[in-house]
Amino acid sequence: MTGPDRGAADLIRSVGLMADGPVRWGQPVPARKPGIYLVELGAPLPSAPLELALVGKWLERLPDLRLDGKRPTSRSLEARLASLWWPDARVLFAGATERSIGGRAAALLAHVPGERQPHADGQWLHLLRGLDRIGVRLWWAETNASEEYLDAVLDAFGEDRISPPGRPTGALALPWANMRRPTGERQAHGITGSILPEPARIPEPPRRVVELAPGDADGAHVEAKGAGTTRRAPQGPVPAQRPIRPIAPPRPVTARAPRRVPAAHVNKAPEPVELSRGALDRMTAELDELTRIKRPEVVNRIRTAREHGDLKENAEYHAAREEQSFLEGRVQALEDRIRRAVVVDEAAGGRVVIGSTVRVETDGEELSYAIVGSAEADPAAGRLSSASPVGAALLGATAGAEVDVRTPRGTVRYRVVAVD
Repeated sequence: MTGPDRGAADLIRSVGLMADGPVRWGQPVPARKPGIYLVELGAPLPSAPLELALVGKWLERLPDLRLDGKRPTSRSLEARLASLWWPDARVLFAGATERSIGGRAAALLAHVPGERQPHADGQWLHLLRGLDRIGVRLWWAETNASEEYLDAVLDAFGEDRISPPGRPTGALALPWANMRRPTGERQAHGITGSILPEPARIPEPPRRVVELAPGDADGAHVEAKGAGTTRRAPQGPVPAQRPIRPIAPPRPVTARAPRRVPAAHVNKAPEPVELSRGALDRMTAELDELTRIKRPEVVNRIRTAREHGDLKENAEYHAAREEQSFLEGRVQALEDRIRRAVVVDEAAGGRVVIGSTVRVETDGEELSYAIVGSAEADPAAGRLSSASPVGAALLGATAGAEVDVRTPRGTVRYRVVAVD
């Protein structure tokens, strides 16, 4: 068991809203105001009713989709989606909109997995087979504080919920089809490129403006047009006529060069982050403190603030939410750096490497720097990145060596006094 099952109506009422509905999957939602909406099963299912063919079509539509940085097979992608399933939960997805609940629900129903439009949130629902046959339905509640109440519903869903075996490490306690929270925390599913990239904007070709004389708006002179009547020859000398320019031959059609894919849409392997052993230990300790101590403290503050009343005007609630957003952003950054960390060898026989503390002399002044990876650089605190001009020049140097560093103000010479 993973925790008590709370249906959509119960979750909505638990945050102080009135639940409307339900309507069956595929039926229009008669609500035109902002608010929240929840998708639920008629009864919990022990495993995800995923359709392998639908997962395969989704994968085929997205050549840039990656699972843990690698191109997956349909079965490995299906297995990852199945690992996030809650076997005793009915609620599959919770969303919010500041416009029309009915309009957003219609967009959810019409969405094709992988497309950017009409709305990609909850697109995993379309990978399940027979949504109408397994009793999927929608509940909703109208409110002008839709984002705040969605946060509260997601918290209520995750209360006292224990992750089942096989669930990915660090996965959030969210309904199965939710990929993120309104405060920015993203589900740890390991899937990237799950929607088509935004097409590159093609600039409009330059326009050419041609000024015509009065009466020439049709591109020909009055004398050159046939009016359908017979004109008499003019008496006296014939006035000089403006010469008519010959029509230029059409330009030959040339084949267009193939459109180049923007560099931003080409998947690249994540770059490694060079760290000393001490830096990696400090990051690991900070991550442990944030997830084990700070995160529960912020969650308790949010729970306490929610009891004080209306979430739209609750300053203490918003302050706690903002703190949670910063905390989760730092957690994601640390997890990313630790995942890509490459520990450098600090035993370099007196040479400057990442992790070394080096004393240098320049312009008669002696300075001390710690050479670190770019992820932990702080020049104000004396920690120079190995990718900076000075740090890169000092790498590999020994005591007594002199290195020249080019700067916008000219070349600066550093003499290495000692390497620790």
